[in-house]
Amino acid sequence: MSSNEHVPVLLGPVLDGLETKKDGCYVDGTFGRGGHSGEILKRLNSNGRLIGIDRDPDAIASAPKSVTDDPRFELIRGELAQLKKFISERNLVGEVDGLLFDLGVSSPQLDEARRGFSFRRDGPLDMRMDPDSGTSASDWLESVDEQGLKRVLRIYGEENHAARIARAILIARETSAIRSTKQLADIVEKAVPAKTRAQKKHPATKTFQAIRIAINGELEQLEMVLDQSVDVLKRGGRLCVISFHSLEDRIVKRFMRDASREPEQYRGMPSIPEEYRPKLKTVGKMIAATSAEIASNRRARSARLRIAERM
Repeated sequence: MSSNEHVPVLLGPVLDGLETKKDGCYVDGTFGRGGHSGEILKRLNSNGRLIGIDRDPDAIASAPKSVTDDPRFELIRGELAQLKKFISERNLVGEVDGLLFDLGVSSPQLDEARRGFSFRRDGPLDMRMDPDSGTSASDWLESVDEQGLKRVLRIYGEENHAARIARAILIARETSAIRSTKQLADIVEKAVPAKTRAQKKHPATKTFQAIRIAINGELEQLEMVLDQSVDVLKRGGRLCVISFHSLEDRIVKRFMRDASREPEQYRGMPSIPEEYRPKLKTVGKMIAATSAEIASNRRARSARLRIAERM
């Protein structure tokens, strides 16, 4: 797969989940390379509207002309957590028929060594979704203390050897700054027990995930945009969220569950004040990729789709 290719995961279930109306208004909050957006546009008529959002300048620059030249489409460079601001500026709060969030890192980001997302390609240790803002992974590793690093590895990476890896990184940085993906991967590989190094999954996988999530504020962004989605959607509008690891999926699952229930003090009461009534209802169960999709697109193997509808 080349750096400009990105196969949209769970495409069929997403399109079905959005229940696309021909004249509806939709938001692809994680545009990526436009795979989902292109298919959504095919389902809209001339009165339909689609807004794409992405903070990655490479995603903006690489957006397919077939999508960006479409008069029904608008592409915004910005963070996911700015959703309500962007929608408010267009006077569309409470008017959106469907929201899609395809979380995590994309295949093109992983394939570009200069972005520093992957230990499989040696490059600058950056990892920023938006290289024009924030702190790179390299700079972050220079300043983080041992306890903070250990906490990030344990919580965001669910790394069993967080303490050993954190200590090894701090020792290594005393000699020289950790500037490349290979440097970091080698440090982690040497720090973990031999039996972990022998496993199929590379021992640096969880460390790279944890640091990426931390410096990009991915979980905070997710929590913020989920809260905003309730206000942005119109009644009957659909929220579709694709997650790729348990941390994201737990946040999405908890949010949808809590938003689909009245507070405990009102549960079972015949009359509930408007502000305390459920805002969402969950639609079906969590959807995973089929074996056929996983065979053609390895990125789909950990994908989980959850769907909810605005009440």
